[in-house]
Amino acid sequence: MGSPSPLEIFVKLLSWLLGWIYMLCWSLSFYPQPINNFRRRSTYGLAIDFPTINVLGFVCYTVYAAVFLYSPLIQEQYAARNPHSPKPSVRFNDLAFAVHAVILSTLVYTQFYPSIWGFKVAKYQRVSKPIAGLFWGSLIAIALLAWIVVTKSPDGGSDPYSWAWIDLLYGISYVKVVVTVVKYVPQAWLNYKRKSTVGWDIRQIILDLSGGVLSIGQLILDSSFDADWSAVTGNPIKFLLGNVSIIFDVLFVVQHYILYKDRTDKESDDINNVPNLRTPLLSEDGGLPQ
Repeated sequence: MGSPSPLEIFVKLLSWLLGWIYMLCWSLSFYPQPINNFRRRSTYGLAIDFPTINVLGFVCYTVYAAVFLYSPLIQEQYAARNPHSPKPSVRFNDLAFAVHAVILSTLVYTQFYPSIWGFKVAKYQRVSKPIAGLFWGSLIAIALLAWIVVTKSPDGGSDPYSWAWIDLLYGISYVKVVVTVVKYVPQAWLNYKRKSTVGWDIRQIILDLSGGVLSIGQLILDSSFDADWSAVTGNPIKFLLGNVSIIFDVLFVVQHYILYKDRTDKESDDINNVPNLRTPLLSEDGGLPQ
């Protein structure tokens, strides 16, 4: 094999650079909210469902990235199913981002416990039953899929053309996708009902939006250069996450800079007379109080 061409070197370098920049943007996006909570000594304006389900999602993403990177069996199964592009498009920066996200999401979740941080927490800031159901339902679904792989595969999940362990990994990745779609809804609805984004730090959204655009850009660059879009179909979580994040980030930008640009602090409303903050998603008894 000959040495790589200057164009190939440039594209690979650009892909590497995009990967680390979007990882940096997404990683930095986790800091404004906990810092804002700490500065205000309060979690008012932040829907607790967001960090709660975020922890589950990024644990799933961590498992997904780590196994794809370091499991020879999964790499072999991926290559068998994607012969034209046998190398997974998961990168080490994906794993680094996921581990960092788990730590920061857990930190934000703990800020809702006054016994730990001493922050003010509004009465409506309780994990809803639908989100709790999604959390435990996802774990049950993963366990069920693992059972199917073990019992339905003739060789215990090693055959890539039957039920295989890579299917379990894809199942875990789809949990992350579902979490990403659902987790933004309570916060968007909370902003709408309060007619305010106070407490919800817009800086995290700007960074998240930048990371989403760069993530999609890297994936398209890699696939177009190889003239093989199986990098997208073989890594659907990365493609879907970037697009879903962009859509919701744009919504939050509109809320912050256009719909509720005359922002006032709503903490007194949160304490005394909170409007119905239940979202259609969170309408079951035991969710956010009326």
